[in-house]
Amino acid sequence: MKTFVAIMAGGIGSRFWPASRTSMPKQFLDIAGTGKSLLRMTFERFLNLVPASQIYIVTNHEYEDLVAEQIPEITKDQILGEPSRNNTAPCITYAALKLSDLDPNANMVVAPSDHIIFQELEFIRTIDLALNYASHHHALITLGIEPSRPDTGYGYIRYDRNPVHADNAANRGVHGVLQFTEKPPLESAIQYLKSGDYLWNAGIFIWSLRSLIDAMAEHAPEMLQLLQVENVYNTPKEKEFLSEFYPMTPRISIDYAIMEKAPNVYTIPSSFGWSDLGTWASLHDFLPKDQHSNSITNANVHLLHTSNTIVRGPKGKLMVIKGLEDYIVVDEGDVLLIYPKSEEQEIKSVTNTIESNWGEQYL
Repeated sequence: MKTFVAIMAGGIGSRFWPASRTSMPKQFLDIAGTGKSLLRMTFERFLNLVPASQIYIVTNHEYEDLVAEQIPEITKDQILGEPSRNNTAPCITYAALKLSDLDPNANMVVAPSDHIIFQELEFIRTIDLALNYASHHHALITLGIEPSRPDTGYGYIRYDRNPVHADNAANRGVHGVLQFTEKPPLESAIQYLKSGDYLWNAGIFIWSLRSLIDAMAEHAPEMLQLLQVENVYNTPKEKEFLSEFYPMTPRISIDYAIMEKAPNVYTIPSSFGWSDLGTWASLHDFLPKDQHSNSITNANVHLLHTSNTIVRGPKGKLMVIKGLEDYIVVDEGDVLLIYPKSEEQEIKSVTNTIESNWGEQYL
C-alpha cells in the first residue's frame, strides 16, 4: 500500500520571536545551528520512509517560494498553499482530499515541520509499525512520547497500558487512547508522570486516507462538505477553488475536530529522542552547553557570571554579557530580546503589544 507524507509548514512560530518572523518563520530557519532549516531536516528524515515524489508540504501561500527554494527535489504540485491560516484540521483535510484523488487506498503520515528527532532510525521503525496497523485496521494513530518530566507545555494522552493485540507481535506496540488533555497545570502534570498512564502528544499522525475521510464525514461533516468536490484536486481549478472555499472552513485543530471525538484512536508509546522545539527553553535544552549550562548560536559571546542562559546573535557580532541567570538573549539586528526563561510563555503576547505600538515592521 502506498504511503504519502504531508509535512505541515504554515505556522508563524511566534514563540520564537524575534528570530521567527511572519516573513521567515522558524521552520525555514537554521534555528538549531545544524546548517539546515527545520523544514529541510524534516524532509530529509522522511526520505528514509518514502521517495521525494510522495512527500507533500502544506504551507501558507506566502511561503510557497520558500518551500520550493529549500526543497528543490519536489514539484510545485507537491507544495500545497493554504489561502488562509485555519489551524491543522482544514490543512490536513485539504491534503487528504488531494492525495485521495491520486490514490484513495493510500496511507498518510502527517508531521509538523519544526520538530527534532535524535534517533531517526527508531523514529522510522515506529512509523512503520503504525503504517502496518493502519493498513489493516480502521484506525487513527497518534504517536505518544514517553514523558521525561512534568512539562506543562505539552498536551497529554491517557492510554490503555495493555496493547490492543497483546497476542500479535506485529501490533503489540499499539494501545487504545482513553483521553486527551491539553496543557495541564504543574500539579496535574506531576501526577500524570507518576501514574505512568500518560504520554506527550507529539502531533504526528498515521492513518489510511479512507479512515481519516470517514472520520471527517462523521465528526467534521461541514468542513468535509466544503472541501470535498470532484474533479478539482490535481487540476488547474484547484487553486481558484481553494481561494474561495478554504477560508470558510472552521479554525480548529485536528485534535479537537477529530481525535478527541473518534472511538478508533490509538497511540504508540515512543522513545526516539523527540523535541517539538516550541520555545526558546526547549531549544536551550537541545543545544550543546558550556560548563555553566549556557548555549550560544552564531555570535561571538563573552559571558561573565552568567548561567543557564541561551544567547543568539548575528554572525560576527561580539556580545558581552554579565550577571544573567536563566535568561533568553536574542539579538536579530533590528530587535533585541532579553527575557527571563521562566516567563517565556509571555513572548507570544508581547508581540501583540509590539504590533500595537510599532506596527508590523518588527514582526
